Formats: sequence, C-alpha cells, structure tokens
Amino acid sequence: MAINKNHEFEELNGIKCCIVEKAVSMDRVNFIKPLLEGNGYTVVVSGIIPKAPAPAPVAEGETPTPPPPPAAPTQFTIGVTDMCFNTVNAIFGRFLRTREGKVVTLAYWQQQDEQAQDVSYFDFTPEKTK
Repeated sequence: MAINKNHEFEELNGIKCCIVEKAVSMDRVNFIKPLLEGNGYTVVVSGIIPKAPAPAPVAEGETPTPPPPPAAPTQFTIGVTDMCFNTVNAIFGRFLRTREGKVVTLAYWQQQDEQAQDVSYFDFTPEKTK
C-alpha cells in the first residue's frame, strides 16, 4: 500500500514495480524508458488493452460471428523495479540525468522543453530562463 499518491506499487508483467506513470501513450513510453534506463533503472512497461465490445445476441438458426482479434494496447503503465524510486524525489532531488549528463528538470520530464536547462534554484530569475 502506498503512503501517498506519489509512491504507488503494482505488479506489472509478474514483477513487483514502483509505478512511474499510468495510462500514458507509446510516445511517452519511448521518452521515459530510455531516460530511466540511462540512469540505471530496470524499466517494466505493461500495456492496457481496451475492452472488446460485448458480442451481439444471435438469433436462432444464425451462425455467430467470430470475435474480433484483440486490439493492441493504446495506453501503458511504466514502472521500475527499484522500490525506493519516487518520481517527485528523483526530479526535484536532481538525481536523474540526460544522456548528455545534464540534470533532468520538471519541464524536460513533462516534455515542455526539448533540452534540460538546469538553472540553480538560488540564481533563478525570470530573465535567465528565456
């Protein structure tokens, strides 16, 4: 059981994981997975398959139509096997790095910035971020 919403645990593909993000797109998975693996974490991704519609009732004498093949997952859950991992602590504690060695900022994590632009909290002024 999680202490708070930022530190959830779940079993993904039979492996106990600390949840990083839930219900994300494949593009988001392709961004987060290499970032976390580059920082030494073992990442587990589990797909959420949308529910198939209920089969239509079949009248007597008619042959039932076969069910459609299962759909490909459209949403995914990302987890890491390190039970101490917490996304908020990792970002604001400045523990995550990009491939170039720069600190991962909140804007970079949320994919609002193309590159991680680390600004010291003590030297922050609005002019330096532009």
